[in-house]
Amino acid sequence: MADRISGMQVFARVAGLGSLSAAARALGMSQTMATKHIAALEARLGVKLLHRTTRRIALTEAGRRYLEASERILADLAEADAAASADRLDVQGVLRVNAPVSFGVREIAPLLPQFERQHSSLKVELGLNDRFVDLIEEGWDVALRIGELADSSLIARRLAPCRTVVCAAPGYLKAHGTPRKIADLAAHNCLGYTLSRLAGADRWHFGKSGNVSVKVAGNLRANNGEALMTAAIAGQGLVYQPVFLVSAALKARRLIALKLDQPTVDLGGIAVVYPSDRRPPAKVRAFIDFLVTRFTPAPPWDRAA
Repeated sequence: MADRISGMQVFARVAGLGSLSAAARALGMSQTMATKHIAALEARLGVKLLHRTTRRIALTEAGRRYLEASERILADLAEADAAASADRLDVQGVLRVNAPVSFGVREIAPLLPQFERQHSSLKVELGLNDRFVDLIEEGWDVALRIGELADSSLIARRLAPCRTVVCAAPGYLKAHGTPRKIADLAAHNCLGYTLSRLAGADRWHFGKSGNVSVKVAGNLRANNGEALMTAAIAGQGLVYQPVFLVSAALKARRLIALKLDQPTVDLGGIAVVYPSDRRPPAKVRAFIDFLVTRFTPAPPWDRAA
């Protein structure tokens, strides 16, 4: 029976990820072992479940039917396991958390000591990068995402809005004047964030839906918001950044928020996402509940600004 369940687990992961190697990594086994599980499953059933080519894997008709049944069985088993241990209060193991660099450094890392004091049997691994990570393939338990979420198999919990602001240092505004309209930005040194579609190096977008844009130019572009903020504080030019990044500088009056004739874009919110298990592990539930208490009803950066 154990081999049958393992075969179902491997088959379901292969179907979901479209790759034997990705499924093997997600399940912590070798690709050879994953292949053996699929072969044994097909031999026992007497049907071919997968079409394999050098480029992709696709389900056969029998495979699609078997996947539906397998997912129901695996979900029921997971629910049974979770129910059996529902009264277990101990949150333990390793929690792997991924977050964008600036948000992770400013808003997540300072919270971890308190979270870990509450759960002394738990260890946290924090990964910081600004690229889109695949939670399942790369083995992350949860990730923080900024912006509109693409449709996926992940479950999302919205934590906070993500407002944006155009700002500059008092010294820069005294020397170059304060823009009042977005058309005025063409005459200013606008520091561009190369990873942003809405506040990029060559064009900035405004309006509630980002449908109004203006061409901008500047003598610095970077793929990191912290670098641009540092340059702006030093008086180099204007930046268009999320409020969480510049809130401390705004509060200290090292940067001044500009009031323009068009509203800045709301990036769509900040959310925590995790794989769509019917009952996520206790460590994941504990971390999400912890973030919710810290970020709602108003996130700390909004309160500071």
